[in-house]
Amino acid sequence: MTEPHPPRRGLLAGLRASFLTGLVVVLPIGLTIYIVWAFIGWLDGWILPLIPAAYQPDALIGRWFGPEYEFPVRGVGVLVFLFATVIIGWMAKGLIGRSIIRTGENLVDRTPIVRSVYGAIKQVAETFFNKKEQSFDKVCLVEFPRPGSWALGFISTRPKGELADRLADNGEEMSSVFVGLTPFTSGMLLFVPTSKLVILDMKVEDAAKLIVSGGLVYPLPKEPR
Repeated sequence: MTEPHPPRRGLLAGLRASFLTGLVVVLPIGLTIYIVWAFIGWLDGWILPLIPAAYQPDALIGRWFGPEYEFPVRGVGVLVFLFATVIIGWMAKGLIGRSIIRTGENLVDRTPIVRSVYGAIKQVAETFFNKKEQSFDKVCLVEFPRPGSWALGFISTRPKGELADRLADNGEEMSSVFVGLTPFTSGMLLFVPTSKLVILDMKVEDAAKLIVSGGLVYPLPKEPR
């Protein structure tokens, strides 16, 4: 007895399948290009007004090739930002640079609102970019918001200062865990006993994708060696 052949899909079904397949390929590429292009444009709009008019990209192009050549130039602000950041970082390592920064921070500390904003941003930046202290380097599972329910979390630095002293009364080692909420527009900071955490081998980037997608994008399984 011959097996029945599967029914052939119609023209519309084939076009629909091809469209969805093409969408899976085109959408990530298109959105990535759009986001990068928009970010470069935003940075240019922030940096270029600080450059003297004689050295603007349009003025330089008109001076070199003639006024009849007009085409948009993007990325100059990014290059200026990277160059200026490197120069400022190099100067900040020296004695004069440290003295200027210290004087500026002393002035900021005397301004009530500004010192709070500056202090918070500086502490976050130092935490993220300080290579000596690991932060958000591990992904874990934590029981949240109730026992039996598990959430993905990112282990940050150990509790410090008054928090460390207060939490030490429990007699257990504690960890600071940041639980991001879908689509990662907000989150919660939890202080959990380290023994209650389930440490995962998952990369931080994969965990972030999983949270942002609402559980749709799971990390690919590792290929056997």
